Amino acid sequence: MNNRNRILVTGGETFLGVNIASALLLEGADVTLLVRPGAEERLGVLERRVRWYAADVWDTASLRGRARGNYMVIHTVGSMVADPARGLTHHRLNVISARNVANMCISDGVPYMMLLSTTAAPWISRSYIRAKREAEQYLSRIGLHAAIVRAPLVYVRGMPRPWFYRAMTALGGIPPISWLGFNRIAPMPMDVLARGTARLALSPLSKVIYYAPDLRRLNRRDELRGQAEAMLAVEQSLRVTSDSALPFDAVDDSTPFGWTP
Repeated sequence: MNNRNRILVTGGETFLGVNIASALLLEGADVTLLVRPGAEERLGVLERRVRWYAADVWDTASLRGRARGNYMVIHTVGSMVADPARGLTHHRLNVISARNVANMCISDGVPYMMLLSTTAAPWISRSYIRAKREAEQYLSRIGLHAAIVRAPLVYVRGMPRPWFYRAMTALGGIPPISWLGFNRIAPMPMDVLARGTARLALSPLSKVIYYAPDLRRLNRRDELRGQAEAMLAVEQSLRVTSDSALPFDAVDDSTPFGWTP
């Protein structure tokens, strides 16, 4: 029988993956990471705290057996940035990666998969949103127990970011504007997203699709205000790999791996 606390995270070496893994560890989870081959050094201190495997989510052979014994796989791999000239379309980056990981879950007997998807906001590419919706639909077609997190853009507290996104974050917290849907699309802090995702993964799932307000409800008031020291310390130690101008995480330009809002 799968241990409910055993969770595997894809994109384990990315800024998003590392933050979610760290939040899971703080919640007492038994964490396994899938790491892009050759990027193991990005794990840092996590290398001694988790199990990890080198695997390529676009190579089904490398995924074989990697998820066995886990209760859930959290899939963070994808990209808002496409490069069709190099074959890196939104479909390949976001749909095929999710499809391969979903099939890994089925073949390895993993009961649940959580997909980090995106909310539909005017500043997010339509092509990217379509790819994420296609990935969501694939999970429902194959009958896998799935949780979809339609997350907004995220930012690291204390890092500079464009005034427009600062304004959208502010509007997302002001009633009645927030009641009109801004609370779903307003950019949110990385620590709130990571903590909310981790707690959602370890809780009984009551529905299929979750939005930013669901993640905020899983954070305490002091955590929402940025007064929770544990996750902020994690972010402080990882800031060298982040870029506030990009959603979620910064990776090398050769392979956009792990960018997901």
